[in-house]
Amino acid sequence: MTADLSQIVKAYDVRGVVPDQWDESLAELFGAAFTEVTGATAIVVGHDMRPSSPGLSRAFARGAAYRGADVTEIGLCSTDQLYYASGALNLPGAMFTASHNPAQYNGIKMCRAGAAPVGQDTGLSQIRELVEKWLASGAPEPVAEPGNLATRETLEDYAAHLRSLVDLTAIRPLKVVVDAGNGMGGHTVPTVFAGLPLTLVPMYFELDGTFPNHEANPLDPANLVDLQKRVPAEGADLGIAFDGDADRCFVVDEHGDPVSPSAVTALVAARELARNGGKGTIIHNLITSRTVPEVVRENGGAPVRTRVGHSFIKAEMARTGAIFGGEHSAHYYFRDFWNADTGMLAALHILAALGGQDGPLSTLVAQYDRYTGSGEINSTVADQTARLAAIRAAYEGRADVTLDDLDGLTVAAADWWFNVRPSNTEPLLRLNAEAEDEATMTRIRDEALAIIRA
Repeated sequence: MTADLSQIVKAYDVRGVVPDQWDESLAELFGAAFTEVTGATAIVVGHDMRPSSPGLSRAFARGAAYRGADVTEIGLCSTDQLYYASGALNLPGAMFTASHNPAQYNGIKMCRAGAAPVGQDTGLSQIRELVEKWLASGAPEPVAEPGNLATRETLEDYAAHLRSLVDLTAIRPLKVVVDAGNGMGGHTVPTVFAGLPLTLVPMYFELDGTFPNHEANPLDPANLVDLQKRVPAEGADLGIAFDGDADRCFVVDEHGDPVSPSAVTALVAARELARNGGKGTIIHNLITSRTVPEVVRENGGAPVRTRVGHSFIKAEMARTGAIFGGEHSAHYYFRDFWNADTGMLAALHILAALGGQDGPLSTLVAQYDRYTGSGEINSTVADQTARLAAIRAAYEGRADVTLDDLDGLTVAAADWWFNVRPSNTEPLLRLNAEAEDEATMTRIRDEALAIIRA
């Protein structure tokens, strides 16, 4: 096919509409290029429940085999299950998923052996260049001895590994509602939760890549509504929602109120520090709540602040030897999971923490939710640079304020902060604000928005 790879090769993955932007013939070229760039003699490949995923995945495997790599196909899996396979088998891997995107999309998340990320700076740009070359001149001939394709089941081993990292055997019985959004959580949750003292109330566990009930994107509050109603109706202790490829988890308490990902990050950080003798580095991006570094220090750890984006988190995890990292977007990264992100392991930590004491989840997480946040507010602007300069001019020189440029512009005072970041793909500025109380947060948020939207 004729393809514009600039439209589908993103910063961290490949993603686009099937078959309009890419198809199985292109997937085969990506498999060949992935094998060339990584130098792999063997790889592992998995896919989600989208209608186009099995064909794309098999085409990628075929392309890799043509370049001499043996391919282990693990079939239906969550993204973190693919990372498990890459780590446990020590093989480069490829996951076919478009995560929370609508049904007509699909994509490839690629990693090197041990689940090390492949992004623009770590091989993805070279993969794109090879595919573009072959689109222009024709694919290379298969090698004299193509690799073999074999299948392997990894779900039970993946579940056992996660349960080995969090002990849930002694918790009090809990009732948990899980909304899988017709995504891969419906495949993994029953096996991971099997035998634990949990009463599971499943919602939308049927694997259906057309997403008939709601988008599998819990970051959008509209997609949490069903879960928020169901938890109190069932008298459940909590609710958990997974995105389409089940690598992110979102939590609601017994009232159906969302628990902020920053509070989850702080709670899991405290548990991971306790598991590591009260020592260790914890990574958090710069728009997580101030609660996170406070809790880390209170529990003996060293917080490290990073830019937004999983490539930055993973790079800092590797550089510092961090034991855990968390993002506002509900991605949670664990040293004991090859520095990769797994929503399922974060969910097990929440269940263990809740079941290890007698109080409700709302009370438990209150200590990890100390400030009032605005959430992310997007504004369309004609000139991102000019608006950032206007914000800088309004605040620099004030004795009570500090400014930093780690990612966009962060303006901070003793009892509040806000960050404004430009989108890399759209003419947007993204504002996040936080303060010690609602009134202060509202004032700071509105001051910043007035400058951004002037």
